[in-house]
Amino acid sequence: MMTSLPLWVLIIIFIAASAVIWFAGIQLSNKTDILDRRFHLGSALGGLILLAIATNLPELAITVSAAISGNLEVAVGNILGGIALQTVVLVVLDVFGVKGKYPLTYKAASLTLVIEAVTVVAVLGVVIAGSQMPPGFVFARLTPAAVLIAVIWILGLLLVQRAQKHLPWHEQGEAPQSQPEPKGHSKAKAQHNSSKTHSTGASVAIFAGAAIATLIAGVALEESGSAAADQIGLSGVLFGATVLALATSLPEISTGLASVRQGDYKLAVSDIFGGNAFLPVLFLLAVLISGKAVLPQAQATDIYLTALAVLLTVVYLLGLLFRPQRRIARMGTDSLIVLVLYAVGIAGLFAVAAG
Repeated sequence: MMTSLPLWVLIIIFIAASAVIWFAGIQLSNKTDILDRRFHLGSALGGLILLAIATNLPELAITVSAAISGNLEVAVGNILGGIALQTVVLVVLDVFGVKGKYPLTYKAASLTLVIEAVTVVAVLGVVIAGSQMPPGFVFARLTPAAVLIAVIWILGLLLVQRAQKHLPWHEQGEAPQSQPEPKGHSKAKAQHNSSKTHSTGASVAIFAGAAIATLIAGVALEESGSAAADQIGLSGVLFGATVLALATSLPEISTGLASVRQGDYKLAVSDIFGGNAFLPVLFLLAVLISGKAVLPQAQATDIYLTALAVLLTVVYLLGLLFRPQRRIARMGTDSLIVLVLYAVGIAGLFAVAAG
């Protein structure tokens, strides 16, 4: 329907949908924390799953829309390109959110975050392996790779939960001179303040309204963006990995900046890694809807983006272990390396797409 609209109208729709996702994403994040408390989910597995789904509703909407329409190229490009770009969100948080002389990973250093980063790498490893499977290897609308990705994600959540309760390391795996408050302290304050003004019913209503708005905006974002990309001659892969991925990362940027500015560095990093580990789980949903093996259809650009995401995650993983103290241009050494690698990687993506 949107293919017949002029380019300027498509751009307005895209910007408006992005604005809805920005503000609705903030409400989703806040109300998820309140509902966790009200329904006693706390840090249980159910609470983490709810948070992962809530913060990735734009990607969920785009994946469902693309799978129904058969435009799996956009779905794959958005998921894999989104992981690389959401990792770069940590650079934004480091530059614009962190105050003081120490960078983000120095203040957020924790073995729990290392486990989350390893989970991201493990999931992406299965993505690469799954792309080499035969396209016809589908049983009961499932593929082994998509199922294994979901299993690894759940196991990663369980390991993180266990690490939060006890790690056989000094100080429970928390690095010295990292943030003194526990992870999530900024959310606890927001929950306390919101509890005074919103009942459980109101919180559920706001959550549902924000979720519906995000889903509708996500579909509008995908359709208007795809139509605009076609008109300007931008391929689906490049569009999904850049413009669309940036638009769907707006909730992570807004909520991440809020957490970092309140000194909750560990929560900000955890939200990014947690979202990146969850995104490939959407391949399972795409397979169920389309009935096709999605990963074997991945193009060279998709595998390239996956490798780029692994590389960026490993850089931050090492940053959490070595804890660089120096800030260059208001960012840590690891953030600077990630920014340079991403810029070079996107330039290489255009070369891969052209080849």
